[in-house]
Amino acid sequence: MNCDTTKPVARPVAPPDAFAFGPFRIVPKERLLERNGASVPLGSRAFDLLCLLVDRAGEVVGKADLIARAWPGLTVDEGSLRFHVVQLRRALDDSKGGESYVVNVPGRGYCFVAPVHNAAMPMRSNPRDLAANQRAQGLPPRPSRLVGRDAAVVMLAEHLTERRFVTLRGPGGIGKTTVAITLAHESAARFRDGVQFIDLGTLRDPHLVAIAVASALGLLIPVGDPTRRLIEALRDRELLLVLDNCEHVVDAVARLAEAIHMQAPAVSILATSRESLEAMSEFVVELAPLEIPPEDFPDGSDINRYSSARLFTECAAAAGCSLALSSCEGEVVARICRKLDGMPLAIELVASRLSAHSLIEIDELIEGRFRLALPGRRTAPERHQSLSAALDWSYDLISPAERSLLQRLSVFPGTFTLQGARAVAGSPSERGPFSTIWSNWSQSRW
Repeated sequence: MNCDTTKPVARPVAPPDAFAFGPFRIVPKERLLERNGASVPLGSRAFDLLCLLVDRAGEVVGKADLIARAWPGLTVDEGSLRFHVVQLRRALDDSKGGESYVVNVPGRGYCFVAPVHNAAMPMRSNPRDLAANQRAQGLPPRPSRLVGRDAAVVMLAEHLTERRFVTLRGPGGIGKTTVAITLAHESAARFRDGVQFIDLGTLRDPHLVAIAVASALGLLIPVGDPTRRLIEALRDRELLLVLDNCEHVVDAVARLAEAIHMQAPAVSILATSRESLEAMSEFVVELAPLEIPPEDFPDGSDINRYSSARLFTECAAAAGCSLALSSCEGEVVARICRKLDGMPLAIELVASRLSAHSLIEIDELIEGRFRLALPGRRTAPERHQSLSAALDWSYDLISPAERSLLQRLSVFPGTFTLQGARAVAGSPSERGPFSTIWSNWSQSRW
C-alpha cells in the first residue's frame, strides 16, 4: 500500500488589504481612511501610527515602536508622537463622549481597543478624484452653512492679498473658524502650493506649535526647536497657512508667524484668535456679530433681511422645526436675536431647542442662566458645546488680575460705562495690577 506521507506545505497568509472598525475602513496600500464611505483626511505620520496600532489591535504598542514606524531611521522626541496621536484621535472622533479607539497606557505606550476585522477592498477611485483629495487633505470640509459672512470672506481675501499676515479676531462662538475655512477653500487655487489648515485648539504645550505646523506640512522634525527647519522649507513655497484657535498659545504663535512672514515672502498667514497676536506686520480684522433686527422692527417687514434672524430660522429648520413666522412670532425671533447679541454660536444653540420649547418659552428662558447651559452638537469642539464652555475657555486664558477685575465688574447687571468701570475698579493706587489692564483695554476693547 502506497501512502504519501508528505505533509502539505503551509503557505503564509497574506495580510488583508483592508481593515474595518466601527464606521471606519482603512486601506494601508492606498493610504486611505474612510468613514461610511467618505474619505477622512489624515496626515502621513498619523496614518502610519494608525496602521501599526490597527495591525496590533488589543496589544500595547511601545512608544519606541510607534516612533520607529512613523519616523524610520530618525530620532525624534515624544512631543512629536503625542501631537500625531492627538491628530489621529481627532480624525477618529475619539473622545470621552463617543467610542474610544486609541487608549494611552501610562509608561508603556498606546493600545487600539476597538474590534478590528477584515474588509473588502473598495472600488479604486478615479485618479483625478484621488489627486483632488490629496490636495484638500490639509483642509476641513467646507462649512455647509455660511450666513451673513460673504462680505467678511471677500474683505479678508483682499487684506491677505495686500498684507499677507492677517489675524481674524473675535470672541468665542462668533464664527471665526467657519469664515477661515470658507476663505481657505476659496483661496486654494490662488496659491501654487495650496492651503494648509492647522487647528491649534488641541494643543496644551506652546512648544508644540512649531511641531504642529511642520508636521502638517509633512516635514521631518528634528529633535529640539524645528522653527529653523520649518522656515527653510517655506522659503520657496507659495501657500496660505491658516492657524486656527491661537489664543491659548498666542505667544508661541506670534513668534512663529512673525518669523515666517519675515523670512518666507511667498507664504500668507491667516490666524484666528480671541485676542491679537501683537506681532510685527500683523493686520487685525475684527469679526463683527451678525446683523440684528432693531428695537423698532416694523410690523410686516421681512425678518430674514437680518442675518442673525436668517441663521435662527435655518438652524431651527435643521433641527426639524420649520418656522412659518407670523408678524408676532417674527418679533419674538427679533427679540431673541437681540438678546443673543447676534452671536452665531448662541443663536445655533438656542434655535436647536425649538423641538422642546416654543418660541415664547425660549424667549423667557434665555433671560437667565439657561442659555449658558444649552447643549450643542456632540461633535463640536468641547469649548463650543455650550456657551458656558465657551466662556470658561476664555476665562481660563486671562490673568488673575483680569479675573479680579471681571469680578468687580459683575456688580453691573447690564451695560456700563468706562467711567463706571473705573469707579468699581478703585483708584490707580488701589488698582495695582489693574493699571496695565486699563491701558490695554482702553486702547483695544472699549
